[in-house]
Amino acid sequence: MKKAVVIYYSWSNGNTKRIAEHLAEGIGANIACIDTVQPYEGSYDEVVSQGQREVNKGYKPPIKPIDVDLSQYDVVAIGTPTWWYTMAPAVHTFLDQADLTGKTVIPFMTNGGWPGHVIKDMKKECRGASFACEMEIQFDSTGGDHMETSEKKIEEWISQVKKEVAKNE
Repeated sequence: MKKAVVIYYSWSNGNTKRIAEHLAEGIGANIACIDTVQPYEGSYDEVVSQGQREVNKGYKPPIKPIDVDLSQYDVVAIGTPTWWYTMAPAVHTFLDQADLTGKTVIPFMTNGGWPGHVIKDMKKECRGASFACEMEIQFDSTGGDHMETSEKKIEEWISQVKKEVAKNE
């Protein structure tokens, strides 16, 4: 059986964190959170505006070190909320720094109805990796924590990821 880790970034209502924890539990994986060195502050709308500026500029904020040795894992699930049709800038920083060569990456993202090109952008940044079981999870469009994607669909995805982890090398 392959060894798996779930790495995610989450802000606001913690929707991506919720999915990451559910996935990690469902596949028996370790889990780690990406944190920015400087936390986002202000109202939801202020952070959304800051996020838009960062995405437009291609800004990659400094992130805290993650206590995960990627060389110890075969499968790396990476989760992000959608920020202006792409991954959160903190995830971009992580992917820019991480060596995922030879890993199977499970990209997943949360969104409020506008998935954009997150998965495509994540794949572009994961040089040398293969991909499996990509997933888009939709929550309500008001920035809330009501999941629109069905629990059944989430459970089916977790089962697919579990099969991927169980595959022989």
